[in-house]
Amino acid sequence: MTPRLIVSDLDGTLLGSDHSLHENTVEVLRALVEQGHHVALASGRHYHDMKVFRDQLAIPLHLISTNGAYVHDPEDTLLAANHLAPEHAKTLIGLPRPPQVRLNLYRESGWHIDAEAPHLLLLHATTGFGYQVVPPNQMDTNGVGKVLYLGDPKALKKLEGEAHDAHGDALHITYSTIDSLEIMAGGVNKGVALSSLLERLDLTPAECLAFGDNLNDTEMLDLAGEAQVMANAHPDLFDRVSGAERIGHHGEAAVAKWLKKRFGL
Repeated sequence: MTPRLIVSDLDGTLLGSDHSLHENTVEVLRALVEQGHHVALASGRHYHDMKVFRDQLAIPLHLISTNGAYVHDPEDTLLAANHLAPEHAKTLIGLPRPPQVRLNLYRESGWHIDAEAPHLLLLHATTGFGYQVVPPNQMDTNGVGKVLYLGDPKALKKLEGEAHDAHGDALHITYSTIDSLEIMAGGVNKGVALSSLLERLDLTPAECLAFGDNLNDTEMLDLAGEAQVMANAHPDLFDRVSGAERIGHHGEAAVAKWLKKRFGL
């Protein structure tokens, strides 16, 4: 059997509604690796936030983190790092925003946020990944993989427009959920990171199967030879990806069920 690369988003895709891995998912991915296939996880999450799931799977896999800003191999070697230009990060930090909108920076070493947000710690409780509160005027603009705004969708839409007006195509602007606006350097996304990984593995896009549920998965899904969009996906995602197949809900371990059928496990 020709080796394939199976790459999946985490939240809303591979993880269940409780943000954990279903036992069927673990079993299927381990079986595929035993057959000689490759596995990668691709998420907006930070690398240190993703390692827990890799350790639970206990298989060699690549991690595409921070929406493609960073790529690590199974031995934790950093293969690629793409940062916002410091002047662009400075602009984004300084954009006016309502007090309830949280400003976050993802950098290689960790997560900075402009104020306490206990609900975010609960969201990451399964991994133990936490933030460091840093006042915006003290935030380091060097080595920023992603600027993340969390809050009211209307406020985020305004911030999106202002960011685009300021720097245009020098930024890659997307959403991981309706209340999560994510901004990387231009040309940084999961698809570009996946393309470089396929080249490293000596595989073609046709030999890649990808799974996703939100707008930040668009480029990754569009590149893959077999693209699967979750039943719970953002309503615009399916139409953005040519040739995509709609599969089941992430809360029902749909990725594992689909893979089991696809590979006759």
